[in-house]
Amino acid sequence: MDAQSLILVFTNVPDHETGKRMASQIVTQKLAACVNISSDILSIYNWDGQQQAETEVQLMIKTTQARYAQLEELIKNEHPYELPEIIAIPLVAGLPAYLGWVRKETETP
Repeated sequence: MDAQSLILVFTNVPDHETGKRMASQIVTQKLAACVNISSDILSIYNWDGQQQAETEVQLMIKTTQARYAQLEELIKNEHPYELPEIIAIPLVAGLPAYLGWVRKETETP
């Protein structure tokens, strides 16, 4: 995957306030072109040997591979969880004009 490749990064946070704060930082720092914040979702998972059921919101972050390392660092530093979910999925196709906008919005000055 080359540095200009587009990716979709997911992370879950505990509430909308945290999501809006992190999304604003991400876009302001040009680490992504856009961040979508979902409605409440229910996450069920095992943690420390106990099954958990927590309401969260998901951030869907559109960015480039070139910006991933800085984005991951921001999420790790700002995230309230001990071990945040941070996963990236390569984008294989999309509207060319939209993909171009994502690249333009994430260019470093």
